[in-house]
Amino acid sequence: MKLYLINLDRRADRLAAMAQESRKAGLSFTRIAAMDGQSPASQAPMRERFAAGGPLGPLPSGDRCCTLSHRRTWEALVESGAPYAAVFEDDVRLTPAAAALLTDAAWIPPGADLIKLEHFGPANQKVLVRDEWPGPAGLTLARLASRHTGAAAYILSRRAAQTLLAIERFDLPVDHLLFNPNNSPVFAALAPWQVLPAVARQQEFVGAKSDIETTRRRLRALSPAYVKRELIRAAYDLKLIPWQLWLVLSGKARLVGVRAPEAISAARSGHPPGC
Repeated sequence: MKLYLINLDRRADRLAAMAQESRKAGLSFTRIAAMDGQSPASQAPMRERFAAGGPLGPLPSGDRCCTLSHRRTWEALVESGAPYAAVFEDDVRLTPAAAALLTDAAWIPPGADLIKLEHFGPANQKVLVRDEWPGPAGLTLARLASRHTGAAAYILSRRAAQTLLAIERFDLPVDHLLFNPNNSPVFAALAPWQVLPAVARQQEFVGAKSDIETTRRRLRALSPAYVKRELIRAAYDLKLIPWQLWLVLSGKARLVGVRAPEAISAARSGHPPGC
């Protein structure tokens, strides 16, 4: 299986940390240069590839660059001709079980196009899942039936990459596009799975703090626009509740914890910063 690592040219500290992580797991990554929001060459793609607004409001430059960096990995997968690839951001820590998922693709359920490897969010994070499937190394796979954002570690098929590359203009950050059924236009087509328990977790600080948080501060400041955006987000979150309740009451889905084992001891329990 192809393993792609997204890394900014100026973040050699993170690349070194991931090199150490990959050696411990016996894995080898192909580096994909991340799009740098500080580069003048990034300004045109950030304008051309994104809508002015979307379900979560306007996207800050950090989220735009992060999304376009992931798009580069999708292009690399399609160009390689490989059936699957795993994509990682450069602040991920892996459990020992991760190697069993990343050495080959024989374990992947038939027709599975997108598999989330990470746990994102608080330590007690629970997600609604259905259609559970046995995986290697004592792991379980299940289809996501609720939001579980974060895009620091996932596997996707070549077909999924082609579906994502067909999107002309993005109006969501990459993690919501992939793993948020409340507002993603392609969630149903990709039908993402979750590895249980997760085998990856973002470390909150690897070297200097992530650049992406700086670009989000202005949009998170209390203002009428912020309140409006949060109300719209809440409305999207509520729209799937009837379907989700039906899944639970009919016994077709259940809430489960996704917390990665304590082997990822360096990762903190708060919301990590992303790209």
